[in-house]
Amino acid sequence: MVTFTACRSEPELVRPARPTPQETKALSDLDDQLSLRFYESIVGFFRSPPGESVRPGKVAKGIKAAVAGALVYYYPMAGRLQKIPGGNKLEVDCTGEGVMFVEAAADVRLEDLGQPLVPPYPCVEEFLADAGDTT
Repeated sequence: MVTFTACRSEPELVRPARPTPQETKALSDLDDQLSLRFYESIVGFFRSPPGESVRPGKVAKGIKAAVAGALVYYYPMAGRLQKIPGGNKLEVDCTGEGVMFVEAAADVRLEDLGQPLVPPYPCVEEFLADAGDTT
């Protein structure tokens, strides 16, 4: 197993790039299964362009801008789940609050993590941040 040190930024919310509809959307019965009620973290690994030195925040800035743009069209993702009064079904409150984003940098090369780099990633907990209260 490879050892390395990862440095994570403070979690921040990435909001949609433009105003989005303020509404609620009920989940379908397929999406509202109890077994699907968990928080999902996504880890993406990105290389620096060839010949460029790594500047902290450069890649993350572009990714955050792309996410903010995508959230305009997929705006329910920037909302919050809530229970529908009088039951246990969920709906999405399309608040436009945003999605959690954390940048991490590590003193390791992608090649050192294995080839091909596929889940489950080694030492993935080094890259993940605590999602906090997601209710």
